[in-house]
Amino acid sequence: MRVLMVCLGNICRSPLAEGILQEKVNKAGLNWVVDSAGTNHYHTGDPPHPLSQKVALANGIDITQQRARRFTTEDLNQFDKIYALAGDVLKDIQRITGNKFDSSKVDLLLNEQYPGKNLDVPDPYYGGEPDFHEVFELLDQVCDQLILKYQNHNATK
Repeated sequence: MRVLMVCLGNICRSPLAEGILQEKVNKAGLNWVVDSAGTNHYHTGDPPHPLSQKVALANGIDITQQRARRFTTEDLNQFDKIYALAGDVLKDIQRITGNKFDSSKVDLLLNEQYPGKNLDVPDPYYGGEPDFHEVFELLDQVCDQLILKYQNHNATK
């Protein structure tokens, strides 16, 4: 199973989602590949936001080695599931991939926990540390759902 988490800059939400899911995958003994990307180029090569790193570390997850990268059309071929963390990100993914967009692979992440609600993971970029903790909690819960839903994926591939 190959999972990609995508937000705008790949420094706040998607690095947290990657780190949280990777930690859960490791604990569950699953052989998954987890990555993250952003739909814009503003932070390419940068580490996660300092507050994303701080909140992750406070929860026992080290994301300091991650570096922001830009989402590409090739990601559609490389990943089984691609999760946009917000509606504007989903629109960016559709724009970037054009006629190659595959709605069977790409969805809003929170639709895994709240099917059909099309909810966004709030962007904490302009907020304070409490906003990053809120995002961590949301992502932690939905990543539990992903493990439950796809944990047997290894056996079927």
